[in-house]
Amino acid sequence: MDIQKDLSIEHLDQLLDNFWQLSGQKINLIREEYDTTQGSPVFTVEGKYTTRGWTEWTQGFQFGSEIIQFDATDNSEYLEKGRKATVEKMAPHITHIGVHDHGFNNVSTYGALRRLLTNNRFEAESWEKEFYDLALKSTGAVQAARWTNTAEGGGFIYSFNGPHSLFVDTIRTIRALALSHQLGHSLYAEHDAKVSLLGRLIEHARSTAKYSVYYGEGRDAYDIRGRTTHEAVFNTNDGQFRCPNSQQGYSPFSTWTRGLAWAMCGFAEQLEFIDSLDKEELAPFGGYEDIREMMLKAARATCDFYIEYTSSDGIPYWDTGAPNLHQLGNYQDKEADPYNKYEPVDSSAAAIAGQGLLRLGHYLKSNGENETGERYWQAGLTVTQTLLDEPYLSTDEDHQGLLLHSVYHRPNGWDHIPDGQQIPCGESSMWGDYHMRELALYLTHLLKDLPYYTFFSGT
Repeated sequence: MDIQKDLSIEHLDQLLDNFWQLSGQKINLIREEYDTTQGSPVFTVEGKYTTRGWTEWTQGFQFGSEIIQFDATDNSEYLEKGRKATVEKMAPHITHIGVHDHGFNNVSTYGALRRLLTNNRFEAESWEKEFYDLALKSTGAVQAARWTNTAEGGGFIYSFNGPHSLFVDTIRTIRALALSHQLGHSLYAEHDAKVSLLGRLIEHARSTAKYSVYYGEGRDAYDIRGRTTHEAVFNTNDGQFRCPNSQQGYSPFSTWTRGLAWAMCGFAEQLEFIDSLDKEELAPFGGYEDIREMMLKAARATCDFYIEYTSSDGIPYWDTGAPNLHQLGNYQDKEADPYNKYEPVDSSAAAIAGQGLLRLGHYLKSNGENETGERYWQAGLTVTQTLLDEPYLSTDEDHQGLLLHSVYHRPNGWDHIPDGQQIPCGESSMWGDYHMRELALYLTHLLKDLPYYTFFSGT
């Protein structure tokens, strides 16, 4: 990546204003046109949102986008839409025992609303805050119950594939456990055994750092520092790690860039979270310094890998080992081409990664590492500037998507290839649109001198 060292958030002010105008238009268009009877909107085909019956993991992103729109613009129309939809439609996600994505659906809705209410951004009767509290307490415990023990005494929240499966994605969803813990909740298991949600959060982060992230330490023949594997597979009889794997990437030994981005953002925001806790709370789980070092090592490595293996404008291709990527030559030294003939880019990975870079940069600068932190911060601004303009920002008033050139599941062939093109391009995803809004909100809070935006602020 060619990091723009002179870029500032003030340079993005006008782009952000334009972004929020377009964002509101897209939210309205989906409300007007999308047929909710077909399920949650997942990704677009020819500019119109469609569904995909894998899991309902994107519904919280749809309503969470409305809540974010209010947060950024103070337009209460979007707040009321998001509040109403959360109360009426999101309850099944709180008690869903079959998925690893509680932090996606429920923190994006119940968590966002509670944060805004606690920060006095809107008024509500006392029952509403208690309702959000109960939802967040419950979702963290339900998520933490989906647990596999590992041979060395740790464990992880297993994916929807089953108890053998650790997904790198889940590092972003353990924020559900964080909020539940902050609200004073615990998980009660067999024989009334009390399980710490903070403990499970930390153990899951440790397992992800150990088995999903590489550090160039000779783990296998493809051990490049900072790369990630989508899935780590375990023997459920004895908890032994068996092998890396990939569901949405090209192979276990290449890096699916959205998985990489989940790790970047997830570890960075968890560093911020553990710094908000009383250090004594962390003592039973290894202590603050050990936990911080584990998370910081993973965050640095993944962010460094992203900077090294993405295009000059900060946009990655969907997998660093994609079979035809070599046809593009030295792609790191030129801007990404979403309309090329060989391999698609993934703008949703860029939106998630951009937030991770900014958060890590801010964290390091706040802790005295100004030079290193500035590098990550400027890299995050570079990614954001690219995404806030064409060809990634969707300006077509008939296209329901906000962030173009997102990829869902390339191996399964789920992504639409337009007429005249040879690869998926020109389409949007609900997670891409949502995380682009989160990225823009992060910077908007800083520009407007609002409270520093975290998922746990106001808890």
